[in-house]
Amino acid sequence: VVYPHIGGIALNKLRPLVLEELCAELRKRKKRNGEPVCEVTVRKYLQTVSAVLEDAKRNDILLYNPAHRVRGIRVEKKAQPIPSEFGMRKLLQCILQEPLLYRVFYLTAITTGMRRGELCALRWNDLHGGGVVTVQHSRSSVLGQGIVESSTKNHRARTVVIPDLVHDYMGELFLEQARAGRVIQPDDYIFSTVDGPVHPDSFTRRLRRIYQKNDFPPDYHLHTLRHFFATYLLQNNTSKQVAAELLGHADTSFLERTYCHPQLESKQQAASVLAEWIQPAEDEAWAREQAQMKTDSAG
Repeated sequence: VVYPHIGGIALNKLRPLVLEELCAELRKRKKRNGEPVCEVTVRKYLQTVSAVLEDAKRNDILLYNPAHRVRGIRVEKKAQPIPSEFGMRKLLQCILQEPLLYRVFYLTAITTGMRRGELCALRWNDLHGGGVVTVQHSRSSVLGQGIVESSTKNHRARTVVIPDLVHDYMGELFLEQARAGRVIQPDDYIFSTVDGPVHPDSFTRRLRRIYQKNDFPPDYHLHTLRHFFATYLLQNNTSKQVAAELLGHADTSFLERTYCHPQLESKQQAASVLAEWIQPAEDEAWAREQAQMKTDSAG
């Protein structure tokens, strides 16, 4: 992506202005749905370039890293759309009417917070006793490259536990695939058909149709299920460290920046503590005011 723009320029000839022009060109790129790439994506491309330049600086090829002097565009962070518990129960009723393959996929997404690519990369040998699941790969659709399998987003395997209901549904899915005449191998993908693994976009498109058919907000998407998982855990007093580990975050900082909804409840509790503290003083002032009014009235 970047090479056609700056690949022919010697490292010591790169200047911040050149990299700013690179960012301007990258902002013209389109996603698969035709929309322009977001600023976060542009910054990730720049970070990759910066890593190369930093290595050149470390090896005395450059005096400084020009990527560090590129002016970014300030983007207001959009609040994540997170369903209420009532809304998610409504969605659950819709999901339970879906064919078994999609039903299991969406239920696993809701109850584990796994990313789409991680779900698509699950194999039967990733399942262990007690509903334990090892999350260690991701399958993604990459523009110009097709389906690419890699490690998880933070390049670390993690363990999650699925509820008994979802585990039972997975057992039904295994039997359904076996009844279709397939010889299932331990390293076969869970979410697959006789034609092979289901394309990740199929799960996104089908869920979008469910949202539209049942009048859910238009900004809901597949990742919304992950947002609900994270928020619900925090609202029900799961520690931030445990929630971060289940979601595959390196630490709790991203969790705290992204999911502010549970923190609102804590802020309301803090406000009530202060309200209880000032209430006696307010009551005393009100009593003095009433007494003064009675005195004035008697006079």
